[in-house]
Amino acid sequence: MKPVINDIAGIGPAAVEALAEHGIRTLANLSKASVQKISAVPGFSEARASKAIADASELLGASGKALPAKAGGKADKKDKKKKGKGKGKNKGKNKGKGKGKGKGKNKGKGKGKGKKKNKK
Repeated sequence: MKPVINDIAGIGPAAVEALAEHGIRTLANLSKASVQKISAVPGFSEARASKAIADASELLGASGKALPAKAGGKADKKDKKKKGKGKGKNKGKNKGKGKGKGKGKNKGKGKGKGKKKNKK
């Protein structure tokens, strides 16, 4: 049997009716709704709205009707960047060796950075 909104723990007939009055009639509607929209429904705080949305998504996933993933999200871009790292000649040989850092007393004080000058 297809899951419905009142399959979510803590959501009874009154809550189902209140959600329906605000245009939320299916689990798919609920799972895609924003916390702000659901918390505008009488009887739903932000915490309860957030939990209801998460539970609706979980029920949809468990029923085999998973929501489609968004293409090109931030996580995808980060994964693509990570794949290309460490494929050069140096493969991390210079790790931790910064350019132009001073030594001794002047370290981190702005002196001694850049190319060293020859003393005559």
